[in-house]
Amino acid sequence: MKKITIEDVAKKAGVSKGTVSAVINGKNTVKATTRDHILDIMRDLHFRPKGMARNLKAGQYDKSIGIIVKDIEYPFYTGIASGVKEYANSKGYTVLVTSSQDSNEFEKKITHLFTTKDIKGVIIAPVLEGTSEIEHLFKLKMLNYPFVLLEDVKGIQANMVAVDNLDAIKQAVKYLIDSGHKKIIHFSGPERSSHTQERIDGFRHAFSESTLAFHPDMIVSIGSHYDECLKKSKAYFEKLQESEYPTAIVCFNDQQALAVMTSLNQLKIKIPEQISIIGNDDIFYAKYFPIPLTTIKAPQHEIGRKAAEILIKNIESNKLQDVERIILQTELVIRQSSRELN
Repeated sequence: MKKITIEDVAKKAGVSKGTVSAVINGKNTVKATTRDHILDIMRDLHFRPKGMARNLKAGQYDKSIGIIVKDIEYPFYTGIASGVKEYANSKGYTVLVTSSQDSNEFEKKITHLFTTKDIKGVIIAPVLEGTSEIEHLFKLKMLNYPFVLLEDVKGIQANMVAVDNLDAIKQAVKYLIDSGHKKIIHFSGPERSSHTQERIDGFRHAFSESTLAFHPDMIVSIGSHYDECLKKSKAYFEKLQESEYPTAIVCFNDQQALAVMTSLNQLKIKIPEQISIIGNDDIFYAKYFPIPLTTIKAPQHEIGRKAAEILIKNIESNKLQDVERIILQTELVIRQSSRELN
């Protein structure tokens, strides 16, 4: 099929190439009605703006995709990137791995860079910070730029690959309840993350299916970064009497769990004799923690591979594809950081 160009869009819309270019670049010099008309034409023609592509010796365009993670140092994302790279390389694509450094503004800048430099598509672990946090995602949708999210974002219908966070946490809490634990708390993650809310919901569901009562104070927000979690978890326990300690903690992720284990060690609270700890993700060194971590194993490699598969299918299609939302299952891995009370 003939590749659709900016000239084709301008001709069908009855406007100049400059007007189409202004819409693509988000300039406010175009009337709203004209902009909407041009965007409709772009969608009808399945037009994707391209940046400064360079020809290879073979006479073809270089094929590359990007992945934007929140924290490039967290091994969870390393596992996902490995899956992306494996599949993408098998299809002739190179992969550019970048980090938003947990900054929504930086994420926007990277997505803009990718769309202008002819990176064919992008996989995003989105950072949600406020009311305008998905503006750049809407722009990607308007431009028909292929992308896949690694987390659900309310308000936008987009391709997504994630795990069943609700069921994962529910199974972890059920394991603790079945092991005789009654005083269980959940250290939750970043407040605006859909993963955080899904894991809180899983925690609540586990209690609704048991004889134990759920109380809101069982949910304690301490974030996801090591230093923040270390400080907040230590402060939480310093204000409690020993008789008030929970017997088990379900953590937002393994990085948080390591911080919690460190704070408990500093406070001379024994794991798992006094408190059992469960993490989430099963990053590669979780089994090498000072006390090997009981955690929820996420299929990191499969997440990346599936996200790359969906992305490249959209890149190479000559027509708009239906939105795909893939939810993968997890597995609870029992190690020495948790114990039965029965």
